[in-house]
Amino acid sequence: MISRLLLAASATALLAAAPLPKKGEPAITAQTQRSGGVLTPEQTALRFDSADLAFEVLPETESLNGVATLVFTAKAPLARLPIDLDRNLPVSAIAIDGVPLAPSAWSNPEGRLIITLPKPVPAGGKVTAKITYAGTPHVAVKAPWDDGMVWSKTPDGRTWFATTAEGYGCDLFWPCLDFPTGEPALVTLHITVPQGLKAPSNGVLLGVDTLADGRTTWNWCAKHPNTYGIALNVGPYEEISGSYKSRFGNSIPMYYWYLPGEKPQAEKLFAEFAPTLDFFESMIGPYSFGDEKLGVVETPHKGMEHQTINAYGNEYAKAPEGFDWLFQHEFAHEWFGNQLTAANWDDYWLHEGYGTYMQPLYGQWREGRARYAAMMQGERTSIMNLKPITQQRVTTEEEVYELDKGGAGQDIYYKGSWMLHTLRGLIGDKAFFDVTRLAVYGRADPKPGNFAPRFGSTKEYEALVQKVTGKNYKWFFDVYLRQAALPELVETRTGNILSLTWKMPGNGPFPLPVEVQIDGKTRKLPMTGGKASLSVPAGAHVVIDPDALVLRRSVALEDAAAWKAAQAAKEKTQ
Repeated sequence: MISRLLLAASATALLAAAPLPKKGEPAITAQTQRSGGVLTPEQTALRFDSADLAFEVLPETESLNGVATLVFTAKAPLARLPIDLDRNLPVSAIAIDGVPLAPSAWSNPEGRLIITLPKPVPAGGKVTAKITYAGTPHVAVKAPWDDGMVWSKTPDGRTWFATTAEGYGCDLFWPCLDFPTGEPALVTLHITVPQGLKAPSNGVLLGVDTLADGRTTWNWCAKHPNTYGIALNVGPYEEISGSYKSRFGNSIPMYYWYLPGEKPQAEKLFAEFAPTLDFFESMIGPYSFGDEKLGVVETPHKGMEHQTINAYGNEYAKAPEGFDWLFQHEFAHEWFGNQLTAANWDDYWLHEGYGTYMQPLYGQWREGRARYAAMMQGERTSIMNLKPITQQRVTTEEEVYELDKGGAGQDIYYKGSWMLHTLRGLIGDKAFFDVTRLAVYGRADPKPGNFAPRFGSTKEYEALVQKVTGKNYKWFFDVYLRQAALPELVETRTGNILSLTWKMPGNGPFPLPVEVQIDGKTRKLPMTGGKASLSVPAGAHVVIDPDALVLRRSVALEDAAAWKAAQAAKEKTQ
């Protein structure tokens, strides 16, 4: 494997002499920081067939050496290859279809490597680019909320390293197509690490090679990985493994890589793997990567949904619900993120809204409705309603996750979850899970081997709801996805008549049914035309929406949030 990593000795010497980067260094360009967005014709002309990625991890200099062999099929005639790669990883050599190029054939001024091909590739033709690069990759400031390399040490002083790239993208450490639909069909990884360290990564372990100097190269192979789902993890890991017998008849290998000295905690977390997997397979459908693994690795950052090698850094926290929410949330993304991938960042509520909703749904599966209700109410306090969940355009990751760039921020998690909760109550359990299954697998009868990872969108999701229910719910999604403010349920009493009216910006139709409890007896009002009236006996006790099935404006929550903000501001001035 050493031949994959032939690099200029002078470049390595320069790296060794350089000071170690601080957090946030070396600086990256706006292009590298950008992930997704509107694609150029050259980008849309590429189908990413495979990537063979060789990495040499150098902890002493906090640098990487790499050789990436990328295979593309041209969907339209191609004269150039636009490959995203941080310019902090300068390219020393490129070969196209085995023929070396002159350095003048490529340039990378801002983080997009443009390779001029020796001859145009016709539509349907294939091209293989071998890119040799090395450098000091960007160090994350506060991973995973920002991205980059996380160089750390174990308690006994050994190297502990991880990558995270959801926000800024895969181009932080390998040449890729940094947009959601840029997934390669197949990725092979060869990760060379210092002696005594391990490198768990995506997919199936093909083998470990021991080099003459005692270092090891870990070889992995993964199918259809999400663009930001490729991950390097390096440390003196210990391992727990087992096998899960699926209700679909297949056996799924399970692995957890953890730091030495943590065996009791690690075993308790590993004991959650099988029941969590059973929950997802029973409620949603088969685990998509059962022929690879369920993999989790302890990382020096909080966590991330790296396909088949989810990052875990929750420090084995205990919670009243009795399970590790972070492990469960990241594992949810194997269904909502890695199997179902939003083709546009604007639709990432499909990842985060569903991923968040899976925690209270798991609570219900484990303990019943009381736990579900408690967890949903916990999420409710985090909804901000500052921006619509979707912007109905092609966006970058930052334009979705960051409020100051127009994004909905944490509302794609919590408001998305509550919207799904409300939708489930509206269309019923069977229809809701039928829609979910179609969105995730593209078919109603998923079984191991009859589906593959797929791309989805908000538009498709709405169409699936209509297909399953036979009704058009555009009015529902217009309110919850395409406007910031929540619908308000206005109550008025005139004598014995209780009137309820939905009020929302734009005054569009909103016939969302509402349950009303009168002296302990509950009835559902259809709210046809957004209004309903009923006779209520004098002195009767009335509770609107007694089981909190509907996401709607709460003045109490608004007042509580304003009070907390005022208290925080007051404390700052004291």
